[in-house]
Amino acid sequence: MKACFMGLGYIGLPTAIIAARSGVNVTGVDINPDVVEKTNQGRLHIVEPGLQDLLEEVIASGKLHATTLPVVSDAYFIVVPTPFKGNHEPDISYVEAATRMVIPFLKAGDLYVIESTSPVGTTEKMASLIYSERPELKGNLHIAYCPERVLPGNVIYELVHNDRVIGGIDEASTRCAQDFYGRFVEGSLHPTDCKTAEMCKLTENASRDSQIAFANELSLICSKAGINVWELIRLANKHPRVNILNPGCGVGGHCIAIDPYFISSEFPKEARMIAMAREVNNYKADWCAEKVQNAMLTYELNHRQKPVVAMMGLAFKPNIDDLRESPAKYIVSKVMQAYSDASILVVEPNLSEHKVFKLTDYQEAYDRADIVVFLTAHNEFKQLQWSSEKVILDFCGIFKRG
Repeated sequence: MKACFMGLGYIGLPTAIIAARSGVNVTGVDINPDVVEKTNQGRLHIVEPGLQDLLEEVIASGKLHATTLPVVSDAYFIVVPTPFKGNHEPDISYVEAATRMVIPFLKAGDLYVIESTSPVGTTEKMASLIYSERPELKGNLHIAYCPERVLPGNVIYELVHNDRVIGGIDEASTRCAQDFYGRFVEGSLHPTDCKTAEMCKLTENASRDSQIAFANELSLICSKAGINVWELIRLANKHPRVNILNPGCGVGGHCIAIDPYFISSEFPKEARMIAMAREVNNYKADWCAEKVQNAMLTYELNHRQKPVVAMMGLAFKPNIDDLRESPAKYIVSKVMQAYSDASILVVEPNLSEHKVFKLTDYQEAYDRADIVVFLTAHNEFKQLQWSSEKVILDFCGIFKRG
């Protein structure tokens, strides 16, 4: 079995590695030559615990090879970004571009799978595109949609053990895709049609976005009411049928911050609660930025000098290096734009450098700062000791104080 993975990002690369480790001969394709070079050298270009050793293993065995162009294979997987346009409308241009790249290589009996999060109907659109250029393949090609559902920081385990939803354009396509994923997935493989599989992925993340929005809205209310939101949630969760999540400074990442728009843009009148959850979570980041700016202004008025501010965390969730749609990054940028002459120390322990921000060691930043703003709950930050001498804005529950 030869498989071609189009996209070697946070999902494509780990999946390609796991597939290669199961015995599949994998070609990983990425348009970034630096990603291709590092992968072939056995060096990760992302941060993901445990993945480095597996990459070295499959590169050494010859089961994985990276390149910038696809090759003839038996199965093709589209694992590229699906961002949204300025109007929050889904952009499937990357999926289409990757599909166009593999069309010349497709042959009868091959498997074509989209893993990229996509609006409902995308798989059928790509099938039509393929058949318009290769009409002889109609009825002879297996086409399916199988969304990833993994947690960054625990990708290896979840790629193997999580259940997968697999939806083909017909039953034969579903079965073919199930056979492939059955090579390395130990979780259950749930068959359905492609439109239901597409909607399932969007539904999962819209549900999580709504749950986070409830927690974030609670934090706004508690701040105004003078209530410790962390204690409130802890007590409310003592109820046997209540499970409120912890609030944060917003929602980021390649899924939860984007996928609900794929529903609300297509069904604006029906998806009212889904759209409102997005508004709440987006507003939380602006609210946090305003809190930081107010704290800086208050400090300057009280001390007759500008404060040193430590912005702790840029990633969208703890213990990873992924900054995609990160509310923490947004807040840091907004504060720095508002106070361009301020002394602001930016901390992200999972990055060695950043193109825009000069990074500072977390302990040094904490020691030097007058105002400490916790944006991402990295493990390193949990080792720090509370200091009553500092102004601490804890938006992610490092100390769980109101």
